[in-house]
Amino acid sequence: MDRMNWTEIEFILQGFSEYPRVEKFLFVMCLMMYLVILLGNSTLIILTLLDSRLHTPMYFFLGNLSFLDIWYTSSFIPTMLIHFLSQKKTISFTRCVVQMSVSYTMGSTECVLLAVMAYDRYVAICNPLRYTIIISKALCIQMVALSWGLGFLNSLTETILAIRLPFCGKNVINHFVCEILAFVKLACTDISLNEITIMLGNVIFLFSPLLLICISYIFILSTVLRINSAEGRKKAFSTCSAHLTVVTVFYGTILFMYMKPKSKDSAFNKLIALFYGVVTPMLNPIIYSLRNTEVHGAMRKLITFL
Repeated sequence: MDRMNWTEIEFILQGFSEYPRVEKFLFVMCLMMYLVILLGNSTLIILTLLDSRLHTPMYFFLGNLSFLDIWYTSSFIPTMLIHFLSQKKTISFTRCVVQMSVSYTMGSTECVLLAVMAYDRYVAICNPLRYTIIISKALCIQMVALSWGLGFLNSLTETILAIRLPFCGKNVINHFVCEILAFVKLACTDISLNEITIMLGNVIFLFSPLLLICISYIFILSTVLRINSAEGRKKAFSTCSAHLTVVTVFYGTILFMYMKPKSKDSAFNKLIALFYGVVTPMLNPIIYSLRNTEVHGAMRKLITFL
């Protein structure tokens, strides 16, 4: 078959088209969750910028995480919502590539950023007297820049390898978004190199940060258990409980997707991917706001000001 030009290619995102009633239900649920994502994460960003009590490394990283979640979800949820109510579920080659590269950048960046946040909690609990010296403003900016840079580099590599593939006619993506592996499987050539680079990228950006997070929390746990008072241990645990919860939800969903037995039920696999893509970013601001007196105080101050 002849290779098609980019301008001629239009993909069909199959999504949940075989379940029209489910699509309408998912439209309502995803719309509500997307609004919570925008409101919750935007509020956290505003609070970390306006309230001087939140001008600390932990909230600087949290602000970046919130910004990242807004961009990640905005790269695919609006299009997905339109497709839930539309008979025509098509997307151009260019839009598909942009959606794929943006979501891949944000996903890779979040993995590294969660490891950076774990290191911040490690220093805060295991070396509190030198915390402000070690976690300086310059280091915070450097670590965040490194997170975004590595995420962008990983996405750029995968995207360039993907768009160089020839496409000869197959255009149905069995997903609700332009997921990179589903995208490359439509190519009419050998995709072994793409599959290897995707696998290597997953190992580097999923499991390497997870290993660093686990090592950080081993040292944190060891330090906390040596604290004599129960009140001191409780206070130490409370400073990292939100981050630990976010990591558990984030990596728990990913590990379930990758390590569960292969299922012929593609709808179930898509629902798990939808949970990862929509529910996790919605939970992040909620988790960091619950039982957080600093955020509550900043919120009350903002409401009073308004």
